[in-house]
Amino acid sequence: MGLYTSVAANILFPLHEKIKKHTTWSVFREMERSQWLKPDQISERQLTRLRCFLTECEIQVPYYKELFKKHGFEPGKISSVADLSKLPLLTKDIIRKEFSGLCSNNLESVRLFSTTGSTGDPLRFNISKTRVSHDVAAKWRATRWWGVDIGDRELVIWSSAIELTRQDRAKQIRDWFFRTRLISSAAMSMNDMDHFIEDIRNYKPKMLFGYPSSMTLIAQRAEKKGIKLDDLGIIVVFCTAERLYPHQRDAMERIFGCPVANGYGGRDAGFIAHECPHGRMHITAEDIIVEIVDELGCPLPPGVPGEVVITHLYSAGFPFIRYKNGDIAVLDDEKCACGRGLPLLKDIHGRTNDILLAADGSIVLAVAIAIVLRDMPGVNGFKVIQESLHDCSLQLVTDNSYDKQGAEIKIRQAFSARLGDNVKLRIEYLDYIAPEASGKYRYVVNKIRDNSFQ
Repeated sequence: MGLYTSVAANILFPLHEKIKKHTTWSVFREMERSQWLKPDQISERQLTRLRCFLTECEIQVPYYKELFKKHGFEPGKISSVADLSKLPLLTKDIIRKEFSGLCSNNLESVRLFSTTGSTGDPLRFNISKTRVSHDVAAKWRATRWWGVDIGDRELVIWSSAIELTRQDRAKQIRDWFFRTRLISSAAMSMNDMDHFIEDIRNYKPKMLFGYPSSMTLIAQRAEKKGIKLDDLGIIVVFCTAERLYPHQRDAMERIFGCPVANGYGGRDAGFIAHECPHGRMHITAEDIIVEIVDELGCPLPPGVPGEVVITHLYSAGFPFIRYKNGDIAVLDDEKCACGRGLPLLKDIHGRTNDILLAADGSIVLAVAIAIVLRDMPGVNGFKVIQESLHDCSLQLVTDNSYDKQGAEIKIRQAFSARLGDNVKLRIEYLDYIAPEASGKYRYVVNKIRDNSFQ
C-alpha cells in the first residue's frame, strides 16, 4: 500500500464517514475480524442479530407489528434462522402498496432511494445511515481482498442516472481526494468507446469498476484496434449490477491482464456477496441472510437453484425481511480455501426474467444460449427476446468474419434443441444493441415472465 493510499484509507475516509455520521469505520474493523470466525460462530452471531432486528421491527414498524401478530410470530423466541420461513415473502408489489407502514417510527434519519427499474418500474424505499454504513463497510472489505484499497486509482464506468446526476462540487472534491473517477457509459458508440480507452490509458487505474457488459465492449474494442490495456498496472476489474458471463470474464482478464472479481447486490437488497481471489462468492453474513426458495417460498438445500430471498439485518429503518429480489441462485455448502468462515453462493443465474422457458414449460438458463453465441466467429453482441413459448427473436451485431448462412443453421439448431422444435426464431441484424433505460444490458428478455412473474 502506497503512502497516499494508506492515508486515504486509514485517515481521510474514516473522517469523511464520521462527518456524514456513518459508523462505517467501526463496522468495517469488526467485519475484518468476523470474516475469519468459524462458520458455526458466524451462524450464532447471525441468529443473535436476527432476534434483535426482528424485535426492533415489531416495536417500531407498523407493517411488521401487524404481520407478526397475525402469524403468531414472536421474534424473541426464534431458535434458528430457519424460523424465518414462518413469515411470508416480501415482494416489490407489497413494498409499493405498504410503503408508509414499512417506515419505522424510529427517529434515525433515512433517505429515499430507488432501483434503476430495469423492467421500467422502479422500486422506491428508505435506507437509514445505519444500513448505508454496513453496506459501504462490506464493499470496502471485499475491495481489500484483492490487494487494492480506498485511495488507489479507481475508474468507475457507470451509466446509472442516480450516480450520474449527483456529481455536485462536494462529490467531485471527495472523488479527487480518494482518486476515483467516474465516466458515463450511457452511450456506447465506437467513438465513445475510443474515448473510454483513452481515459483508461491516461488515468492508469489500479482498479476498474462497472457493468461487465460495458467493460467487455470497451476491452474488445481496444483489442480490435490493437491498443494494449494490459500494461497499465490494473490489479483487478470489479463487476457488478449484471450477470457476469464466462465469455465476458475471459475477455476482460485477457485484455486488461488482471483477474475479474464478481460482486452481487443491489440498492434494495444490499451488498449480498462478493468473490474472493479463490473464486468463491462469500455472503456478507454479518448483515444479510440469504435463502434460496422454490415457487412456494419454501427453502431449498445447497446445490438446488431457486429464487433469492434476502433478510437485511440492519434495515430496521425500512425492513427488508424475506425480500424476493427477483434473482435465481444456488447456495454452496463447501468451504473456501481462503479460510473465511462466511457462507457461499455457488452460482448466480441472474434475474427471473432472464431465464427462458422451453415449449414444455421447463426452465432454460440464459447461459445455455450464450455459450453457443459467444464462440461463434463474427458475433460481437446479441440479445434474445422471448415473446411466447413458441416465438423468439434474436438480435445480433456481427462483423465481416460472420458466416451468415452457416451461422444461422447452427443458431436455429441450438434454439430448437434447447427450446423445442416448434419454436419460431426471427434473427435481426443490428449495428448496435441499445442498453435498457437503467443503463444495463439485458442479454435475455423473457416477456412471458416480465408480464406474469411477481
